[in-house]
Amino acid sequence: MPYPLDAAAVRSWCGLALEALGRERERIDAINVYPVADGDTGTNLYLTLESAARAVEAAFDGHTSAGTAPCLADAIGAMAHGALIGARGNSGTIVAQLLRGMTEVLAATDGSADALRRALRRAAASTYEAVAHPVEGTVLTVATAAADAAERAAAGAAGAAEVARAAHEGARTALQATPGQLAVLGRAGVVDAGGCGLVALLGALADALSGEVSVTPVAVRADAPLPEAAGCEVADGVAADGRGDPEGPAFEVIYLLEAGDAAVARLRTRLDGLGDSLVVVGGDGLWNVHVHVDDAGAAVEAGIEAGRPYRVRITHFGGASRTKEPAMTARAVVAVVPGAGLAGLCAEAGAMPVAVRPGEPPASGELVQAIRQAHAREVMLLPNDPDLRHTAAAAAEQARTEGVRVALIPTRAAVQGIAALAVHEPGRSFDEDVVAMTAAAGATRYAELAVAERQSWTMAGVCQAGDVLGLIDGDVVVIGSDLTRTAMTVLDRMLSAGGEMVTLVLGADAPGALAERLERHVRERHLAVDTVVYEGGQHAAPLLIGVE
Repeated sequence: MPYPLDAAAVRSWCGLALEALGRERERIDAINVYPVADGDTGTNLYLTLESAARAVEAAFDGHTSAGTAPCLADAIGAMAHGALIGARGNSGTIVAQLLRGMTEVLAATDGSADALRRALRRAAASTYEAVAHPVEGTVLTVATAAADAAERAAAGAAGAAEVARAAHEGARTALQATPGQLAVLGRAGVVDAGGCGLVALLGALADALSGEVSVTPVAVRADAPLPEAAGCEVADGVAADGRGDPEGPAFEVIYLLEAGDAAVARLRTRLDGLGDSLVVVGGDGLWNVHVHVDDAGAAVEAGIEAGRPYRVRITHFGGASRTKEPAMTARAVVAVVPGAGLAGLCAEAGAMPVAVRPGEPPASGELVQAIRQAHAREVMLLPNDPDLRHTAAAAAEQARTEGVRVALIPTRAAVQGIAALAVHEPGRSFDEDVVAMTAAAGATRYAELAVAERQSWTMAGVCQAGDVLGLIDGDVVVIGSDLTRTAMTVLDRMLSAGGEMVTLVLGADAPGALAERLERHVRERHLAVDTVVYEGGQHAAPLLIGVE
């Protein structure tokens, strides 16, 4: 029996889509050759839908606790927002925009067949708007074919379930034609991986509305079974051994961005000049930015100039890792860092950064995913926060069950992570590298300058809201009224026990002359001590200090 397109149907759609992508993600990963043959499209789509499903469940939970029921606008809006904030990779970002396009129509309708027809048309159009340089033979083409098929079905007075089924069949047919539309797919003998994921998504929508399968939502989980599945076949008689462009950009940069429309328009132009595969999706002040570039730092800096970037993810493709089956490197470093500036710094040093913002620590699953994306047999994991010790340990243990040798370097602050990364040497033995990085981190005392948010007791006395707090090794030791003078006091205390190198990491809100004044202070008061300065960017503390 067909079901109406309402909030319950959206909930079922999310669950069925997550289940379908869980079944097919390994197959989709295997045929991923465009735009970069990095073998993760299926995984990225799964993680994007996982975020969408969580958002929908949260919307239902919120209404249940309030004694109300969500409407279609609540559910589809939550699905689109969850996909936006959790979008991974080029394909996940495009699907997030597709869902946003559907929401623009469905949020103001009763879920009729005509509304679904218009929603699919708007979804297809919005994906073209989000991509800087649209290419046919991709998920964009598949989305347009689905909208065309929905138009034809709606013209015949079909119900919403029939429109959804027609869109699914239209997408399947278009998917099989993609190898003849895009040369890299034809050479590899595969269909478009992103389009394959969209077929699975539309098939789940058709199933949710038709009632042909169980519509009970599945549990949202990080790992799903991966049996063989149909729908994403390799073209007959040709092996899926395609190659991406080995001379393409070295980094994939993704971040959420709080910014206005005008600033985002300027950002699009700047990023388009820095790299390719540019996709910017979202609206109403929140955007998801995706681009492939050689200069990851410049891409992040462009976001800082446009607004407030966070959840920054930087993936280093590397030469051999851009093939369909990413080549395993001998050893890699995964580092949790506060602030976009440090994420760019770590990426340029060859590490896999996991950027976080205050109050949003990464889950162990996110760290496991970063370890997987490093494509290394051995990984050094730098949590850079004492509160992440157990989370990082759980991630390391999970990665070890997958055959990766992981060492958890006990870094308690970002400056300790910088010190450990500076002595990292992939050419020496694993154990020797662990010892050297651990020793470098342990030899680095760390401090932080912060601004008190409220009155509270500290080890240095009672502080008031707005006071500047100087923390050394996690404990408040100085309470002041001026950031620069408090920082000088902290430096003097740290260097009284000796030191050869001072590292300063400046937050986005640090005073303009802070670094210069502190460098001069160290030079005048502490002979033979060198100073190095890094930009931490947004969400980093006003000042981080390391003394080695």
